[in-house]
Amino acid sequence: MQNPATVTPDAPHAVRSPLLTQQWLDLAFVHWAVEPAAVAPLLPGGTVPDTLDGVTYVGLVAFRMHRVGWLRLPGVPYLGTFPETNVRLYSVDAHGRRGVVFRSMDAARLVPVVVGRLGFGLPYLWSRMTVHRAGDTVRYTGSRRWPGPRGAYSRLTVRRGERIREATELEHFLTARWGLHHVFFRTTGYLPNEHPRWPLHRAELVECEENLIAAAGLPAPDGAPVSVLYSPGVPVRLGRPVRPAGAPAP
Repeated sequence: MQNPATVTPDAPHAVRSPLLTQQWLDLAFVHWAVEPAAVAPLLPGGTVPDTLDGVTYVGLVAFRMHRVGWLRLPGVPYLGTFPETNVRLYSVDAHGRRGVVFRSMDAARLVPVVVGRLGFGLPYLWSRMTVHRAGDTVRYTGSRRWPGPRGAYSRLTVRRGERIREATELEHFLTARWGLHHVFFRTTGYLPNEHPRWPLHRAELVECEENLIAAAGLPAPDGAPVSVLYSPGVPVRLGRPVRPAGAPAP
């Protein structure tokens, strides 16, 4: 396995022919440290936990998906616009590509959930969800509908703080992720993305009640998160899945 690529705040490669375009808005990034051995069995073949100083992380990321569009077509205003909350892990493959692995992706629109599950095999789940912003405070709620487990929920409120002028090594590690690892058609692949550098704010966690992390097969968080961030959002271009993560580099 090659050494992991350097974490860069800007996308290392342009996505010239996007499979999907979208905007991610009003994002809350909440992270807890976790032992790599606890998450390694949950990652796709050909990947291992990505670590910083021997530790990896589980993230609860809530946001508004806005105007998802296929190829270069305009984004869809209703079906392509909805709240979403993800439970994610951090991975690196045999080529040194750093990415994320989604353990669950709760979303408020049934059609995108079905397309994501059937078309890409992603762990999308249909949930009742809201995002409310009042001044510097944003509240995200979710209650799972299908396919379950029923009773999975989240209530998350963050208060935006100061704009980050120079992100820490950990803040870059948790947010500067330029692809996802996932099993596409029975083979682990890498789906790249490109977007402008994150505009980040440090944030205060006002409320956090959830069982999504445990429902995703991970240890329930024990104690306060190690990082809470907010971003107003970015436009995003997603590419097509590329060479299997475990394939030899050319």
